[in-house]
Amino acid sequence: MNGWVTAKTAATMAYYDRRDIPLHYELADTFTVCDAYHSSIHTSTSPNRNHLWSGKTGNEANGKRAVGNDAYNEGTHPGYDWGTYAERLEKAGRSWRTYTEWENFTDNQIEFFATFKAIARKALAKTGGHTYMESFYSAVRDADATEREQLFALLEEGVATLDKAERSLFERALRRVETGTLADEFAKDVAAGTLPEVSYLVPSAVDSEHPSVSSPIHSATIVYKILDALGKHPDVWRHTAVLINYDENDGFFDHVPPPVAPPEVAEEQWEGKPTGLGIRVPLLVVSPWTVGGYVCSEVFDHTSVIRFLERWTGVKEPNISDWRRTVTGDLTSAFDFKRARRRPEVEQPAAIPPFSGRWAPKPPLVQHMPVQEPGARPARALPYQPDAQAKLVDGAVQVALSNTGRSSAHFALYPYAGEFPVPQHRDVRGTARWTVPLAGAAYRFTVTGPNGFRREFAGPAKDGVSAGAEVASRVDAHERDLHLTLRNTGRTTLTFTVRPLGYVDEADLRDWTRTVKVKPGRSRTVVHSAADAHGWYDLSVTVDGDDVFRRRLMGHIENGRASVSG
Repeated sequence: MNGWVTAKTAATMAYYDRRDIPLHYELADTFTVCDAYHSSIHTSTSPNRNHLWSGKTGNEANGKRAVGNDAYNEGTHPGYDWGTYAERLEKAGRSWRTYTEWENFTDNQIEFFATFKAIARKALAKTGGHTYMESFYSAVRDADATEREQLFALLEEGVATLDKAERSLFERALRRVETGTLADEFAKDVAAGTLPEVSYLVPSAVDSEHPSVSSPIHSATIVYKILDALGKHPDVWRHTAVLINYDENDGFFDHVPPPVAPPEVAEEQWEGKPTGLGIRVPLLVVSPWTVGGYVCSEVFDHTSVIRFLERWTGVKEPNISDWRRTVTGDLTSAFDFKRARRRPEVEQPAAIPPFSGRWAPKPPLVQHMPVQEPGARPARALPYQPDAQAKLVDGAVQVALSNTGRSSAHFALYPYAGEFPVPQHRDVRGTARWTVPLAGAAYRFTVTGPNGFRREFAGPAKDGVSAGAEVASRVDAHERDLHLTLRNTGRTTLTFTVRPLGYVDEADLRDWTRTVKVKPGRSRTVVHSAADAHGWYDLSVTVDGDDVFRRRLMGHIENGRASVSG
């Protein structure tokens, strides 16, 4: 996670603020943003879109894992041989369609699957050598009006040879609309009441936000047009959810390492390394059930979109791995289906500036840390209640993990004193344990989890003042209290200090700090209330006279109700 600039450019460390992307900020302020939504695999566009369209990325025809953009060699690529979710919707009789233009930045991933490639070849058989859709539409884009008319006539001759099932798949997946008219086509179906149950919107390059050809502020054009089309028809709006997401991060920096599968999950490994999840990408959820400016911090990835459709349509996708179903949610926690709110009042936005080239800022001579906007957002309740505690046992550190939430929590262990050669990962619903070997005279490792959960463990391997010090924790969800049991298994009295590191006013810090003496063989319990901080806590525990021993406990106590962001 430390090669961002060398892998890309200095611009990879840049960030957007409200001046850069005003519409995106307005949508986040008005609806719901998912800040723990991840790309599916730590690589390029095509494999991530495979996950979004089909629930996985399998193997290329040569047997190697499909982890690159091989499918873009459309003239020679045979097509992926596993099914897509769109085909499952088709078989179940559910309506769907891909809206895309003559120029779509080759991002309509369904075109790269074998079933659709075969239909494309059959439909294009009369067009003079074109064997795949991008080849044909590239010719369309370069042709004059007369030539275009001839090309489309030849296409229709081929389409006429398709059987009923093939024709349906062609019309839903492969037919494109004139460049610049995607939003108009969508709006036409909204107005006519013919909008499919599931719509995939694949924009052109200039509307894509891809940094080489677009910009986030320019892509606001198509986002606004789509939402405006729905807003003009309240009867459609009342039954619609719009998911605005991004296939991958294009190397732009993020400070949150993604959850990845442990080595024993073979289907989520490639050449000895975990394939996903990938780096976080934004997800905006725009619907009557997401109004309120909420943040939802449940872990999601592209397969979560399919799982949301599963919940709604009842059509299952067997391609999604058990591990992904364990570690990610189905997006329903981002919604409040018990009540739909009125359409929010919004102002007509200013004209969207024209695209002016790659957004490539240069680092200033004098650099400084960015300042986050003040305030907090309302936050959706999450299905996690993680905890972790550690103690020395027989020459190793035993870590007890627990999660009493209804969904599995992903824990990652970062071994800063060399306890393991690489970070460790574990998914827990209930309880689990880690045995952490000692690599020297002291240990120092950190365990992280969802929604800012963090436990830092440090201490001497055996000798030292704090060799007998132990700290156990227990979460009281009802009262939003954290109970810390300070135990002394040594031979001399220990003095523990429990000190808040956050979520407490500076003026009250002394009142919240506890100094506790514990005699040998005894224990004492300290209760820290996080109720006034909406369940958030950040505490350190140290032992007087020992600079090595330290515990840090950070996180959020869930109580089943909406809260605020940290």
